[in-house]
Amino acid sequence: MTVPLIVICGATATGKSGLAIQLAQELDAVIISADSRQIYQDFDIGTAKPTPAELAQVPHYLISSCKPTHTLTLTEYQTQAQTLIAEFQQKNRPILLVGGTGLYIKAITKGLKIPRLAPQPKLRQQFTELGQAYSYQLLQQLDPQACEKIHPNDQVRTLRALEVFYGTGQPITEQQGENPPTYPIVQIGLDCDLEHLETRIRQRTEQMVAMGFIEEVERLGSKYGWDLPLLNTLGYGEFCEYVQGKIPLAGAIAATVLHTRQFAKRQRTWFRAVPEINWLNNEDPDLKHQAIALIS
Repeated sequence: MTVPLIVICGATATGKSGLAIQLAQELDAVIISADSRQIYQDFDIGTAKPTPAELAQVPHYLISSCKPTHTLTLTEYQTQAQTLIAEFQQKNRPILLVGGTGLYIKAITKGLKIPRLAPQPKLRQQFTELGQAYSYQLLQQLDPQACEKIHPNDQVRTLRALEVFYGTGQPITEQQGENPPTYPIVQIGLDCDLEHLETRIRQRTEQMVAMGFIEEVERLGSKYGWDLPLLNTLGYGEFCEYVQGKIPLAGAIAATVLHTRQFAKRQRTWFRAVPEINWLNNEDPDLKHQAIALIS
């Protein structure tokens, strides 16, 4: 039997990494990250990346594997993850796909077909200057099928559909779809009540500060420049404002907690819509054994 892929997913701060390390040690498995920020080098504390001690306990992949100056595309992530999965299945080694980036996980578990076209900044800029209303009207003429799935105000997806059409000569709808893998997959989701999750988010944010998050932000700003897109993401954006003297430390912490809670709510909504996920309560003292029972 082909080695199954074990997915550990859920909202931020639900304890995915901790459970994954326990399971990996029990099953002699490897961990492949499904986190869209932990993949970048130097972005450590603010992404809740596993510590060096944790990374030493179990082989981890797709963590700190990409330079922050390069924007990793979904296609690149999918290709890298699929290559690793195939490699470890050949070795009959159990694999844990762990993270909270729903699209990364879906790209693997559903085998999403993704247009093999890198972002085209100049083309996007041209359409941006034309305005969303005109761009969407143009897309309606070129790919009316795409407009059935794209809201008229969704600029990001409108621009992507237009650049794919002009970059490949084919509508994006003809290049999308699913090609699910044939190997078995078990998906385990971690969750808890919202009040407990908010407490965990607050504690983790305060722990990040204690671990040197402010110094990390200062170091990243000095090394890569304050206009680096990653420095405008969750946690980093709020603490950049603190470092630059725009808001007090308490304000940066409060804003990070608030925005992380909002982000976690969106993640929960995404994952709750996936019927294949088996949900476990992260507060259950028997959590590891429940997960192993599902895998078995």
